[in-house]
Amino acid sequence: SLAHRCHHRAMDMLDVPFLPFCAFLGTLGLLCVAMVGTWCQHWRGGFSLDGSSRTFNWHPVLMVTGLVVLYGAAALVYRIPNTWSGPKLPWKVLHGSLALGAFVLTVLGLAAVFSFHNSQGTPNMYSLHSWMGLATVLLFSCQWVAGFGAFLLPWAPAWLRALYKPIHVFFGSTILMLAMASCVSGINEKLFFSLKNGTMAYKLLPAEAVFANTLGLLILIFGVLVVGALARPSWKRPDSNSPDSHQ
Repeated sequence: SLAHRCHHRAMDMLDVPFLPFCAFLGTLGLLCVAMVGTWCQHWRGGFSLDGSSRTFNWHPVLMVTGLVVLYGAAALVYRIPNTWSGPKLPWKVLHGSLALGAFVLTVLGLAAVFSFHNSQGTPNMYSLHSWMGLATVLLFSCQWVAGFGAFLLPWAPAWLRALYKPIHVFFGSTILMLAMASCVSGINEKLFFSLKNGTMAYKLLPAEAVFANTLGLLILIFGVLVVGALARPSWKRPDSNSPDSHQ
């Protein structure tokens, strides 16, 4: 019928090829990293390791780079069509390594903010942003250890892998959404703390506020696109009968 044909044509138009989508997403991710770096360099005084606010500036840069962009890249490894045939082990190692890299950057980002707070005498862990951020990092560490044990070590039985796989996939998206929420709340919190005096109050929307708010929106768009790509049926690895490619 005509309606049926129109529906199919609409679906075909929406069917973006995966690799151009990845190129766009990669560009967006690099833009997020460049913008958070520019914000901290241009408006917040740059970077150092002396315990001052310039030490704090490592925190947003490392968190956006690790917990959002690198983590998003790790999550999408199994959507690359090349991973669907041949041995799975090299792709598992790539997935695990990208996630480990993201985790290392995240831990360094936490160290930066704790170092800044402790040197300034500021209390730790009092804001919603800090609670959400730490919960995200703890979940991420559990996810990495469980994934390593279930999928990379050879002695995990097939039934355990099959049982754990949907849980791993679910928490993969959940951690990314929590990371986005943590980043956006952190950007907002930093602007509230920093933009106070009459000439540049946050409510007057100075250039820094526009720039950082835009960064927050781009982080959300990046994360939503990654979650959308993970949920898209046509981009999922076709499941063989076994939960794993006989390794």
